[in-house]
Amino acid sequence: MLRFLRNSFRRRPSRSRRKAEHGTEVRVPPSKPNKNILVCRVILLDGIDHTFEVPKKAKGQELYEQVFYTLDLVEKDYFGLSFTDANQVQHWLDPTKSVKKQVKIGPPYTLRLRVKFYSSEPNILREELTRYLFFLQLKQDIISGRLEPPYDTAVELCAYALQSELGDFDDEVHTPGFVSEFRFVPEQSEQMEIDITEKYKEYNGQTPADAEMNYLNKAKWLEMYGVDMHTVFGKDNNNYSLGLTPTGILVFEGESKIGLFFWPKIVKLDFSKKKLTLIVVEDDDAGNEQEHTFVFKLHSMRACKHLWKCAVEHHAFFRLRGPVRGTDAKQGFLRMGSRFRYSGRTEYQTAKQNRSRRSVQFERKPSQRFSRRPSHARREALRAQERLAAQRNANASMNKATPQRRSQREEVLTNGTAATEAEPVVDTLVTLADTPTAAVTTSITTPGGAVTSTGSANGPLTGRSHLQETNLDAVTMDTSKHLNNLTGDSKVEMFDDKISSSDTDETLTTTTTEQTSSTATTEPDKEKQKLESASTSTTSAVKSLSMYSGYF
Repeated sequence: MLRFLRNSFRRRPSRSRRKAEHGTEVRVPPSKPNKNILVCRVILLDGIDHTFEVPKKAKGQELYEQVFYTLDLVEKDYFGLSFTDANQVQHWLDPTKSVKKQVKIGPPYTLRLRVKFYSSEPNILREELTRYLFFLQLKQDIISGRLEPPYDTAVELCAYALQSELGDFDDEVHTPGFVSEFRFVPEQSEQMEIDITEKYKEYNGQTPADAEMNYLNKAKWLEMYGVDMHTVFGKDNNNYSLGLTPTGILVFEGESKIGLFFWPKIVKLDFSKKKLTLIVVEDDDAGNEQEHTFVFKLHSMRACKHLWKCAVEHHAFFRLRGPVRGTDAKQGFLRMGSRFRYSGRTEYQTAKQNRSRRSVQFERKPSQRFSRRPSHARREALRAQERLAAQRNANASMNKATPQRRSQREEVLTNGTAATEAEPVVDTLVTLADTPTAAVTTSITTPGGAVTSTGSANGPLTGRSHLQETNLDAVTMDTSKHLNNLTGDSKVEMFDDKISSSDTDETLTTTTTEQTSSTATTEPDKEKQKLESASTSTTSAVKSLSMYSGYF
């Protein structure tokens, strides 16, 4: 009975288990995404994408901490994460609110790391990593058209960027065609690439950190540096632009700057639906303060609130020594205004509290490359052909000149009259070896015959040793013994002097030529003077070898 009940009511294996026992392939369904985790995709300033996972109810501060920890960034208050809503309005991620409630488009929720507050003085940025991120942000601002530098300034900035990424200039590699592979400005012309190449030559010797610092110091003087632009409408329904800066709020009509509201002069900054209200205090001619109210409209309430929040944050970061603390007491059912307050550290706190680390290790990512400009490629190919043709012409002219020289030498040796007009030449051969003496051989060739004189110099001519002048006199005297036997028309020919060393297996060629100013004559006295001058040239040639022996 128990056996019957056991077999009837026992738990049967599942179908997948039975298939697995019989060797049938089992398909495992894909795992479902965890609903309690938010997947956030963050695009860094160098273009690299990073994926971060935060809890479902996590606030923005938790995502900020993960991003800054990955970058090993200390001066993090200058940066922020931006995202775009369905109306293509950009917003900054609020660290005090939930990520999911702010970013509506996702998953994955895409955000971008950007510079939120541009420092008016880049020299206060303590760390090289922070300056490098500022450098990348300014490059993006220029290529996107947000920042439009003049032509000369743009050329200098581009040259600094090349020095930071490529190092010192190389004539063979860094040509205008090579520079055309980079994109620096929206409308980059061919002439601009040539000017960038010329300016790039002037920045040799600068390290990447130095080039980036010079880049920031140059860019900070631009009119639109660090200006956060917002498009608004005036009372006359004309388009205006409000630019948030460290000093105040700029007002533009088109591209013309028509006003500046300094932060100390702004008494009230408020918004209501699509209207932004500015109350500014100004002094009249009598010195009395007068309040002026300016009202601007925006195309949506969210855009108006975004502009108001950015203005509050800029004022708090650049003007205050510490953030304003909100009231902890809970408001009633009805409340007036927004509870938003800037919660980060101010620029004053960042400069005072941050301490630069001894070493920060990070990798600079190379810029994106594009195809070269065809005109540069054609020009470089044409120049290469011209250089090759010039080299061929030079080689051809040398080949033509060599037979002529040989024929002239043969004519001089065979023709007695021509030989008397040529200058006497002495062939001196000095052999250096690891022996106590160095052999010195002097050959004098004339139409009547050849005379060879040999001599020696004490001491091995290796290392820093020198020829001794005492034995050189003996060599000269030995050579002069044969001068009295030479009469008539004479021709002394000189060949290349060769100095060979067993240590270095190198040959040093020294040629000594003594020209005579007198014409051919048959008088013995004049001929002896010629040969004596040739002997003197032999002595000077051998003595000069002592100067070169110190280099072996």
